[in-house]
Amino acid sequence: MPETRWTKRAMRSQTGRLAIVTGATSGIGYEAALALAGAGAEVILAARDAAKAERAMASIRRQHPDATLTAQPLDTARLASVRAFGERWRSGGRPIDILLLNAGIATVPRREETVDGFERQLGTNYLGHFALTGLLLPFVARGPASRIVAVASLAHRSGRIRFDDLQARHSYGPQRAYRQSKLAMLMFGLELDRRLRAANSPIRSIPVHPGAARTDVFRRGDRAGPVQRLAGHAIFSVIGQSAAQGALPLLYASTAPDAEGGTYYGPDGLWELRGHPTRAAIAAQARDRAAAERLWSVSEALTGIACSV
Repeated sequence: MPETRWTKRAMRSQTGRLAIVTGATSGIGYEAALALAGAGAEVILAARDAAKAERAMASIRRQHPDATLTAQPLDTARLASVRAFGERWRSGGRPIDILLLNAGIATVPRREETVDGFERQLGTNYLGHFALTGLLLPFVARGPASRIVAVASLAHRSGRIRFDDLQARHSYGPQRAYRQSKLAMLMFGLELDRRLRAANSPIRSIPVHPGAARTDVFRRGDRAGPVQRLAGHAIFSVIGQSAAQGALPLLYASTAPDAEGGTYYGPDGLWELRGHPTRAAIAAQARDRAAAERLWSVSEALTGIACSV
């Protein structure tokens, strides 16, 4: 873990490195892209909304005029979009130094399905990223500075992988579906690192969480009543931290030489809600290796994409 409180000022030059950031148009994804670009990295903003991506790039360039930025379409809720991104990269992409898997949604009020038939939060937050990693892993540079960073959540602690109803067709709850998707992301990040180590790969897989960062990830909760929304915003404003602060664990895992593969990082404050990067607590169910292996196999079958290390 960091010996002192790690901030962006500790980030080394990223000149010559290439980072792909999913969900880079707002929140912690935008803040991570902004910081990486400011440190000299070439940043690919992988985003569903082209107009938002253009606005995000313009905003970054206002702060870092020399930033090297490109927007590429990616909707993690659509396997066709994920496959198209992978095909474009196979056709002409250079080695990837940082693959930051951040895009996500939360608390979709009523059960929805993606075009591929996945429960929307599981498909967007996890299965799309699993598939993307499988397609891009052959292009990740083989070196200890190369990172695959899966963004999980404090919510994983009360999550369960319901293999008997993974798509929540029989029983759906907005929070339950979100917790499952973020538990899946953490289990994936940990299992990926185990497989990389077993294959003697120097690439590090490092899962992270942003604490209680104030972002628009919960925008799909728009059908909650006005009182609930007001109460939620008030609580978050007190216990939460800025998106820029919430992005610090992502940046630490992506760039710090002492960030360890297979280690989970989050904020160092009370209950890991806010603060600076440090080792984060991992719930027992996220450490279940048999379940992680099963989830990996199920994910390959569902997406039709092998994630081979």
